[in-house]
Amino acid sequence: MRRAPTGTVDLNADLGEEVTDDEGLLDVVTSANVACGFHAGTRATMQAVCAGAVRRGVAVGAQVSYDDRENFGRVARDVPADVLRDQVAEQVGLLSAVAVAEGASVAYVKPHGALYHRVAVDEMQAAAVLDGSADLPVLGMPGARLLALAAARGRGVRLEGFPDRGYDDDGGLLPRDRPGALVTDPHEVAGRAVVLAATVDSVCVHGDSPGAVETARAVRRALEAAGLAVQSPWRSARPSTG
Repeated sequence: MRRAPTGTVDLNADLGEEVTDDEGLLDVVTSANVACGFHAGTRATMQAVCAGAVRRGVAVGAQVSYDDRENFGRVARDVPADVLRDQVAEQVGLLSAVAVAEGASVAYVKPHGALYHRVAVDEMQAAAVLDGSADLPVLGMPGARLLALAAARGRGVRLEGFPDRGYDDDGGLLPRDRPGALVTDPHEVAGRAVVLAATVDSVCVHGDSPGAVETARAVRRALEAAGLAVQSPWRSARPSTG
């Protein structure tokens, strides 16, 4: 599964996690992965992010997670398929209701943290995420089982890369406690983003990283300087005229 060259690229970030400068990032990104309450976020943070996304024309995505606020959704869990399906459906349903009330809609789904890594290799959990997210398109890493299953079901898929994270030899992300796992220099992240943009549809800047807004700005400047139009592939929010 490869990116088709289009001269455009999406810039996404995780928002509504209560540790992020949501307003600052919304000024820069083109897609917002909104925490749906299971690893972080509340109805109020969802409302604020969705309202801000509508004002700027930023697409809204459901960032679904294991039910694990204590560990910020970063601990792997063996959740039965039917339970995980229902948990994903609950998260998508809540964000969808909030988004519609603010004049947007949920345009895609993206797992968070440990669930993101698990569905890259675990067919059962990948299928549960798809079963719980209706027919939403899916954002994920190249080679993930989640994307292969989604494509087989006729679901839209988009590939993403992480310029602020280190990769292992198999193309996965290095665990956060490994040397080189986190790339923090904004200029280095920006250069990596330009390279990644040749192979993915979207680049992700982690919203919970120190200096996330500065890094996102550097990434956007670099992408545009490379001749790429930074825009969302999704349709979920229109700029407000109010």
